[in-house]
Amino acid sequence: MIAAILRLLALRPLLGLAILGFPILLLVVVGLVTILAFKFLVFIVLPIVAVVWLVRMFKRSSSTHETGPDGETDAGPDAAS
Repeated sequence: MIAAILRLLALRPLLGLAILGFPILLLVVVGLVTILAFKFLVFIVLPIVAVVWLVRMFKRSSSTHETGPDGETDAGPDAAS
């Protein structure tokens, strides 16, 4: 099979490049798209998700430490002051 491919490249180089070049070009394009998608996830999506998660975490933790109308915390009467 390798001999047949080499003979094809030697006798008809344009046809050989057309047959072999398209899959190689397709692999290069797929690889570049994969790299761009990974960069998009790491540098755009992941920081946005991290910021949203941190904001929600800080909001949740600050809402548990709020004081009530009489000045007592939400922890209840058994909590150490």
